[in-house]
Amino acid sequence: MKKKLLIVEDDPGLQSQMRWCFEDTEVFVADDRESALSHLRRVEPQVVTLDLGLPPDPGGASEGFALLQEILTLAPMTKIIVVTGREERENAVKAIGMGASDFYQKPLDADILSFVVNRAFRLYELEHENRELQQSKSTSRLKGIIASSTQMLEVCRTVEKIAPADVTTLILGETGTGKEVLARAIHDLSPRADHNFAAINCAAIPENLLESELFGYEKGAFTGATQMKKGKIELAHGGTLFLDEIGDMPMSLQAKLLRFLQERVIERVGGMKEIPVDVRVICATHREVTQLIAEGHFREDLYYRVSEITLKVPPLRERMGDSIVIARSLLENFTKTLDKGVIGFSDDAIRAIQCYEWPGNVRELINKIKRATIMCDEKKITAKDLELGEQPQFAGDILNLRQVREEAEKQAIIQALQSTQNNMAKAARLLGITRPTLYNLTDKYNISSS
Repeated sequence: MKKKLLIVEDDPGLQSQMRWCFEDTEVFVADDRESALSHLRRVEPQVVTLDLGLPPDPGGASEGFALLQEILTLAPMTKIIVVTGREERENAVKAIGMGASDFYQKPLDADILSFVVNRAFRLYELEHENRELQQSKSTSRLKGIIASSTQMLEVCRTVEKIAPADVTTLILGETGTGKEVLARAIHDLSPRADHNFAAINCAAIPENLLESELFGYEKGAFTGATQMKKGKIELAHGGTLFLDEIGDMPMSLQAKLLRFLQERVIERVGGMKEIPVDVRVICATHREVTQLIAEGHFREDLYYRVSEITLKVPPLRERMGDSIVIARSLLENFTKTLDKGVIGFSDDAIRAIQCYEWPGNVRELINKIKRATIMCDEKKITAKDLELGEQPQFAGDILNLRQVREEAEKQAIIQALQSTQNNMAKAARLLGITRPTLYNLTDKYNISSS
């Protein structure tokens, strides 16, 4: 990790002295709040040394504290070392309380300052490694699948369980949710991984061709059949057959597919010989199969045959946090393959990705990120680059965990009081707290108990 240090100091002499204290470190200097924030956004330093006495209040600390708060809001992982005079210990303590990681007292001592700054770099590195470790534990280990939501991780765990078992699997989910990727993951984790994975989209091939694509045909079976051809089922022998959009399979073929699933033998079109085939079958559809059965468009006996295990893939809008995790991974890949210098997403782009409903699911997300990577003129992709239309905004520019927690607490108290007709003793028991605590909370949130 390349070390980047931002020195925020309005004294040119001290700027020069501090700059030469560090080797193997890229040093940037700012002398006021505006230039410091500009450097913070542009170079993203891991460590900042901050003199609290900045113009237009060089004799006080108001500007320094305001900048400290802004840095913590914009880049909360940044390690901030507050630089104070010997008579400003109270300010140093206050800064630590606000979120600064350390402080350093003037006058300048190169060895001590270097030690404090390098300690901050090491702390940042350890925290970064810890976040990556935690992320690796919470994301999918399946090839091609990026996920951190509990819903999708549960799907991945199910895939890991069923992969070794040779069972017919039905994958249900909206278009673009990654059903074929899951099918390939099942194949890759199964004992059949060294054999073929043959996929066919039942909705993409005309009915009069689908049978010969699945089962193959003999020479002379129809006009143009000048030689024998094996079908997808036969080509998948020893491996896995993936039937995508099986809900669109014509009724005339469903009976023949059912016989194959029951007997594990096929007959090529125009052939008389039964051919035994050993394949694992995985099916997928975006349609509601039970509704198709009720409407007479899908055989109920075939449904029970293909759904020995049913895997339901949630749409992207229901996978909390997955959209931005996938987007960042896609951006990393596209910047390499397209040779672009984009380093991330702006705050408004992140909010747009999180708020958008993604009707096309992951497939739509891939297209949007790829286009934005190509069209982006800045270092970071903006909401405008994504072209997602007008999105609802958060209540504030930055999500604040304390505010979210307090709002949830307030709503719980109001609900408890309403449920008990403002009986404080009953409401306290309902909330699992003491009555004095409840009185304190109603005062804190200005909630009337009458």
